[in-house]
Amino acid sequence: MLNVTFLGTAGSLPTPERNPSAILINREGEMMLFDCAEGTQRQMMRARTGMMRLNYIFLTHLHADHILGIPGLLETLAFQGRRNPITVVGPIHTKHLVESFKSVCYFSRNFDVQAIELEPGDVLKMKGCQVRAISTHHSVPSLGYSLEEDARLGRFNRDAATSLGIPPGPLFGKLQHGQEIEIDGKKIEPHQVMGPARPGRKIVYTGDTRPCKSVELAGRGADLLIHDCALANDMADWAKETKHSTAAEAALIAKNAGVGQLVLTHISSRYSEDTSPLLREAKSIFERTIVAEDLMSLEIYLKDE
Repeated sequence: MLNVTFLGTAGSLPTPERNPSAILINREGEMMLFDCAEGTQRQMMRARTGMMRLNYIFLTHLHADHILGIPGLLETLAFQGRRNPITVVGPIHTKHLVESFKSVCYFSRNFDVQAIELEPGDVLKMKGCQVRAISTHHSVPSLGYSLEEDARLGRFNRDAATSLGIPPGPLFGKLQHGQEIEIDGKKIEPHQVMGPARPGRKIVYTGDTRPCKSVELAGRGADLLIHDCALANDMADWAKETKHSTAAEAALIAKNAGVGQLVLTHISSRYSEDTSPLLREAKSIFERTIVAEDLMSLEIYLKDE
C-alpha cells in the first residue's frame, strides 16, 4: 500500500474549501506527514486516516502556513496516550522551531519529539524506503522531498528453476529471498532463476518553490509529482516575486521529468472555487495532470501490477 491523502491544498490563506498545506503518505501502515498547517489534525479526523502511526513530519520550510498545526497535533497525540517518539524533519532552523514549541506551549505529552535538519542531497533511510531532500527555490530556506522505495526482487522464473532440477517447495522460497541453495552437490544462485530487480515507487513533493532543475532531475522516474501551483500564467510576474510556480511551469517540469502523474497544489485563494484555469493551462503541456482537492486520496500502484 502507498496512499497519498491531501489534507490541505490551499495557498498561504485558508478558504472555506481548502485548508493550508499538509499531505499524508501511508506506506505499508507507516505514516509520514509532509507539512503541517493549522487544522491538519482535524483534516486527519475528517479523512479518517488515523494519527497514532505517524512517525515523521517533514517540513518543506518554516512559513506559518506549513507549520502551525504541529503543536495541536502533538497535544492530541499525547491525549491519545502516545509513547513512541516522533521526528520532525526540515531545513535549517527546524531544531529551533521544535524547541520553541516546547517553550511556549504547556505540553502534556509523554513522548519525545526529535528534530533533524537536512540539506539538499541528504537521505533519511527507513524500512523499505528512503526520503531524499531536494533543493528548491523559495523566499526562505526550503526543501522538497523524494520518497523512494527500495528496489524489489525480480520475478521468479519457475520454468528456469524446474529445468535446474529444483523441486517446488521451500527451496523456491529461499531463492526468491536471495539465498543460495544446493541440490545434489550443485550450488544454485538466485540470479539463475530470478529476473532483474524491479524499481519501487517514487513520489516527489516540492513544497513552495519556483520551477527548479533540481526538482526536474529528482522527478525522473517518479510515479507522482506534487508541485506548487499558486497561480496561472497571467500572474507569472507575481509568481516570480513571491517565489511560487505557475501551472504552466509545474507542467513543464512534469513533462521534462517524464513523471507518471502531476498533482497541482498550494492553490491561491483566487482559484478556490474554480481551478479550471490552472487545469487547462497545465494539461495543455502535460495531459496527466489533476488539481488537488482537500481530502482527495490517491493510491500509487506498483509499476508492473
